Amino acid sequence: MAIKKKMLGILGFVGAGALALSLAGCSSNGDDAGAGSDGDLTTVGFVAVGPEGAWRQANETNIQDTFTEAAGFDLKYAPATNLDQKSQIDAFTSFVDEGVDVILLSATEGSGWEDSLSRAQEAEIPVILIDRGIEPDDTSLYVTRIAPDNFEVSKESAEWAVSEFPDGANYVTLEGPAGVSVVNERNKGWDSVMDSESQFVQVDAQTANWSAEEGKSVMETMLKANNNDIQLVFAQNDEMGLGAAQAVEEAGLVPGEDVKIITIDGTKAAMEALADGQLSYVHEYNPLFGPTALEVVQKVLDGDTVESYIIVPSEAFDSAEAAQAVLADRQY
Repeated sequence: MAIKKKMLGILGFVGAGALALSLAGCSSNGDDAGAGSDGDLTTVGFVAVGPEGAWRQANETNIQDTFTEAAGFDLKYAPATNLDQKSQIDAFTSFVDEGVDVILLSATEGSGWEDSLSRAQEAEIPVILIDRGIEPDDTSLYVTRIAPDNFEVSKESAEWAVSEFPDGANYVTLEGPAGVSVVNERNKGWDSVMDSESQFVQVDAQTANWSAEEGKSVMETMLKANNNDIQLVFAQNDEMGLGAAQAVEEAGLVPGEDVKIITIDGTKAAMEALADGQLSYVHEYNPLFGPTALEVVQKVLDGDTVESYIIVPSEAFDSAEAAQAVLADRQY
């Protein structure tokens, strides 16, 4: 299967408008988009993360709503058990043994996938990574990865912080779980800016496991340990940032004024908090890429070449007005 490398920082192989036209063409002719010549459904095994917050729910629901029988697909959804990688590997192995047509993989952990991917390759089952990458990133073991660009999203967030604090600030980072590729990528993007900004001091960095509750408790500890001398929070997802905002308020500080909070994902709850002034900057990490995944699957099964990384465009919001402008149509 032919694969071409893709430079990061540009949009995926198809723009939103072209994708919409393509999908409209598929649906207008009355044929099953994913069906083979004999009319059978194309079987897709989805090794998923499962319950992990609003972003993940939106992403996986969008995948399920896209790969329907009406579109010509039989989607087999296999969420992880309590985010356990072994349960994902077991599901992946079952899909290979079953002989599905293609596997979508959204990994709970970045490492430990070489054997599974090699087995799928031997069975000539293409694997498409959804959202999360693998480490080491051996592109010979999978067809493509579909996701927003974590490095660029975090880099843009850090650039906003520098513009907002020309004299620098003490800041903390609330990270996702260790070992997840997006956590490493978001750290790298942020650090690519902050490493050269000596006026910024990172006084602490801890995981809060994507959780609002843990984000609140970790932030409480950070504030106490630093006598409330924190002006900036970089939360790697919305939930942790929303929890941090609660901790800031309970510490007698004003979120958005005394402490500015940056979050990533752009869920409706975060946009509402931005509109209310509780958050200061929200960078969307667009979860609605089911249609892109569908088109990629069709191309792969047709033997067409696709890029090795297809980037899903995402926006940034830095004001209450910007948040209010999109809230009415927010789908997640």
